[in-house]
Amino acid sequence: MPPNHPDRLSLAGEAHARPSAQLSVPSRISYLAVLTGSDERNAEWAHLVRLCQACGVAPPGEQHTHFSTALATAAGPLHLKWERHGEFSSWTLFAPGLPESQPGRPDSADDPFAQPAAARLPPDWLQNLPGQVLVAAHVLLAPAPDELPTEANLCRYFGEQLVVGAEVADGAALVYTSFQVQDDGFSRFVLLSRRLGARRAGRVVQRLCEIEAYRMMALLALPLARQLSPRTVAIEKSLAVLTDGIAQDIARSEAHKTGLANGGARDQAADESLLHELTRLAAEVERSLSASQFRFGACRAYAELVRTRIHELREQRLSGLQTLGGFMARRFEPAVATCATVSSRLHDLSERVSQASNLLSTRVDIARERQNQALLSSMDRRAKLQLRLQQTVEGLSVAAIVYYVVGLVGYVAKGAKAGGLSINTDLAVGVAVPVAAAVMVWALRRARKHIHAGDDPPH
Repeated sequence: MPPNHPDRLSLAGEAHARPSAQLSVPSRISYLAVLTGSDERNAEWAHLVRLCQACGVAPPGEQHTHFSTALATAAGPLHLKWERHGEFSSWTLFAPGLPESQPGRPDSADDPFAQPAAARLPPDWLQNLPGQVLVAAHVLLAPAPDELPTEANLCRYFGEQLVVGAEVADGAALVYTSFQVQDDGFSRFVLLSRRLGARRAGRVVQRLCEIEAYRMMALLALPLARQLSPRTVAIEKSLAVLTDGIAQDIARSEAHKTGLANGGARDQAADESLLHELTRLAAEVERSLSASQFRFGACRAYAELVRTRIHELREQRLSGLQTLGGFMARRFEPAVATCATVSSRLHDLSERVSQASNLLSTRVDIARERQNQALLSSMDRRAKLQLRLQQTVEGLSVAAIVYYVVGLVGYVAKGAKAGGLSINTDLAVGVAVPVAAAVMVWALRRARKHIHAGDDPPH
């Protein structure tokens, strides 16, 4: 075959990179989703390496993004599954169910969650885990009883909290949860198997944990939306006032045609002040957009993942209980819609501010063009006045030059008469006046013609 693409094998293995665990019934599962920054990734990996070394297991490489292994701890066997996602890391711990003689079994009188899988970790290891816990959940996988659990049975798991539940996996199991954090810091899921196989049970547990993780990741945008919402309302009001002021200024300037020297200058100063305020609003909107769009975009993506995972559960309603999908539609979807609304309003504000700024900029440019036209007209009038003055001066200069030329002719005639020539000096001076005037007028016209010919562009 031709050579492989450099990413062929990694891309082909991506679909099989994070398989679900195979779980026997009964089992106990503990799940944590921990937010880790870029500076905490190395510390997280080092913390995982210490756990593997303490349990005598080969640790993963630093470049790995998922790892699964069986651990032999002092409290008993434990299976660890670690996955690094884009913004968080997930830790899933699997332990077998408890024997009938120990407290903590689902059918015992004690708390069924008294001995979770996380309790088998070495002391203080979980407490020293780098990052911030966003999701912590215990899942109890047990055989389903012959009859549906009653309200009293559910109180053993969730107390007096509101419980939601449904048949999942086409009726192969029952799932119950309250989606609330208990006193131990963990939320709880109870999965009662009717005919779940090991692989199918692992997939259902994985979906339940992912629903909780993606739900919380999506809701990270809600505090930001609540923070931005009042400021967005204030910006909308300010923009409405500014656009109303622009409309009033346009109507007033059209109704009252004041002079450019007074009213036009005042209108331009007001427009520039409005433009400065619009620029400030635009900067504030863009700052809010840049600070929030990643979180709002992540909210949309995580919300879609939550809907997909709920759809994959294939729920069927239980009498008297709200389904997981119904709970999300009632509580989760409105929060996501709030984030989407704030994001949409910010984008709409950005467009409206941009349109108002373009309108006002056009108005300011038109006012400046009018001022420039008025200035050019004034300069044109001054040039015409200067031309007329120049023509007047040229007429006076012709008379002066003719006067001096005629004077010179008179001196020449007198000199010639004194030299013996029979010349009438008065007649010579009289004849020289129109001749000199005609010559001077012809010379000026010729010079003016050459000047205008030089100003014309070449062909």
